[in-house]
Amino acid sequence: MIISPLPASVSENLAEKIAEKITEQPLSLPLPSDSPRRSTSLLILTGLWIIIFFAALFAPPLLDDADGTHANAARHMALTGDLVTLHVNGIRYLEKAPLPYWLDALSFRIFGFNTFAAHLPQAIGVLLLALLGFHWASKAFGPRTAFYTGLAILTSAGVFLFTRIYIPEVLLSLFLCTALYTLLQSLNSSKIEGVLTEPEPRAHNLYPYLMWTALALAVLTKGLVALVFFFGTAIIYLALTGEYRNLRKLKPLTGLLLFLAIAAPWHILAGLRNTGGMNGHGFFWFYFVNEHFLRFLGKRYPMDYNKLPGYLFWSLHLVWLFPWSLFLPIAFIKGWNQWKQRRNAFRHAIKMGRIPEPRPTPPYGTGYALRYHRNMFTGALGYALNGFGANTTLLLFLFSALVLVFFSLSTNQEYYTFPAYLPILALIAAALTRAENTYDEDKSSRRWITFAHATLTVIGVTAASALAYGLWTSRNLPFVPDIGDLLAHRGVGDYTLSMSHFFDLTGPSFAALRLPAALAAFAFAIGPAVAWWLRTKSRHLAATTAIALTSTVFLIAAHIALVRFEPMLSSQDLAEKIQELEDDRAISRDNQVLLYGDQSYGSSIPFYLGEDVYLVDGRSSSMLFGSTFPDAPHIFLTHDDLLKTWGTGERKILFVPLEKRDEVDRLLGSKKILLEETSGKALFTDRPLDNPAPN
Repeated sequence: MIISPLPASVSENLAEKIAEKITEQPLSLPLPSDSPRRSTSLLILTGLWIIIFFAALFAPPLLDDADGTHANAARHMALTGDLVTLHVNGIRYLEKAPLPYWLDALSFRIFGFNTFAAHLPQAIGVLLLALLGFHWASKAFGPRTAFYTGLAILTSAGVFLFTRIYIPEVLLSLFLCTALYTLLQSLNSSKIEGVLTEPEPRAHNLYPYLMWTALALAVLTKGLVALVFFFGTAIIYLALTGEYRNLRKLKPLTGLLLFLAIAAPWHILAGLRNTGGMNGHGFFWFYFVNEHFLRFLGKRYPMDYNKLPGYLFWSLHLVWLFPWSLFLPIAFIKGWNQWKQRRNAFRHAIKMGRIPEPRPTPPYGTGYALRYHRNMFTGALGYALNGFGANTTLLLFLFSALVLVFFSLSTNQEYYTFPAYLPILALIAAALTRAENTYDEDKSSRRWITFAHATLTVIGVTAASALAYGLWTSRNLPFVPDIGDLLAHRGVGDYTLSMSHFFDLTGPSFAALRLPAALAAFAFAIGPAVAWWLRTKSRHLAATTAIALTSTVFLIAAHIALVRFEPMLSSQDLAEKIQELEDDRAISRDNQVLLYGDQSYGSSIPFYLGEDVYLVDGRSSSMLFGSTFPDAPHIFLTHDDLLKTWGTGERKILFVPLEKRDEVDRLLGSKKILLEETSGKALFTDRPLDNPAPN
């Protein structure tokens, strides 16, 4: 329901009274005595980013599936200079917006085709997101909340996990949150904490255009869903606050022209250059209809996406936002208590005659009571929104709620709600700061902070005990570099959720994970207890920082574990084997490399080889629509094609994933020679080596 404003005569008088009350009762957070300096906070946050994210850019190599696929698209763009049409293995790849690939292609041109260059834009995106959260929270809530917001972004489990592969969510979050921040600054350019001032002309004109620019970049990053989130949030916010009367501050006409000038050219060129695909469809149908509307409805073609059950979708956010999700109850309680206080203060001001009661105008009747309560709610909301911090709270709440509800209805992957992370973490940080400020006087604040620490300590002790048990039981087992040989062979390639691989860890694999397991066990055994002890001494800044450092050590351990999973999750070593055989002249450089099954099984191979490959029974998923264009290269082979050409013409080198080994054994039998095997993946060739290496 759209809430209309109060009658003009009432709203003007009410605004004046509210402005007076604002100056008497500012809502900004009191400044704690031990708040960190801005320079110190930025130094710590930058250091954490270097330790957690920058240091992780060099290993592990690109993973198969989305990581390698997206890097291949950017590699093609960097080599050909075609900034309009994405290609993977020479096939049109039309389902993605281009900006992440532009950034990756630029990185490749500067640093070369390697893992560091592939993931650098995403790591920079994390740093910029943390700095944006720090800056926004500093203006809205104060320096301590700003520091906590930056800490939470850099040390949350979900931010770490979902930046291990090259997906656009972190860039989408950066641009959308920038658009929201500049929206708020555009509307509040003439107000600072409720005190009316003369706006600065340059800032007043700059913020709206920054908003439209950020929104255009968000569309070029993820597509139309960026418009849904931004305008959905903005419309509700403008309606609730009555700020739609200041719509001119947002420069809707010139701003829209700027938005179109940035976002429209690529969409138009992509549509003109990509026509005549499946059933006569081209880019416009596939990108807008299939990848947006049909994906939301769960009817996308091909049907290769899954959806989390509702209970998992909501509960897993406690994991993605861990450890800061433990303070989520404080955010709800503090937010609700603040709303009740401001609502009661509004009613008391009416009762005392300081502001007029917002009664609706006649006619009286059945709708009068509804209009009266609507006006009371609008008036109380206006009374509560007495500064930049309160407006920020409302805007972040609306945005995060919209993102979560949207993807609870749509098909989804675990990381789709990434844009809500910064808003939720900033609200948690603000609530935690308020609770710390009232820790000694307010039993509720003390009780819920204690509950969070107790929960973290129990989780820490449990995790440390489980890790210690795994280390003890594997103490006599030898270290095996290829952890894939120790894992249960459960068809991980058939999983359609991004975190499915992490469910294949078995007991014996602890022998290959001793270092990260010991590191994580130490962090969980010591960190939560130290943080709780510091909290009992009312050393709140140190206690919260201790939680962040605990998470940091755990994330470092997780990264080391991910590197140990490299043979299973990446096929770089198999690409290097091919290059080694070519360098040793054991095979000719004029060979045909083939991937058996969908290209996602071994998508890192063509990237590290630096060449396109053939696909056997691989005309599926992301390769399907692009293969229907008449100029698509003939890279798709059937089983019969493989049998006819196997052993004839150029040497064939066939990559076979674990999931397809039995199928290939039945198809080729003994007509294949094994070149290399790792984690169940294999390289076969169709003839003996030209120059076998001596024993």
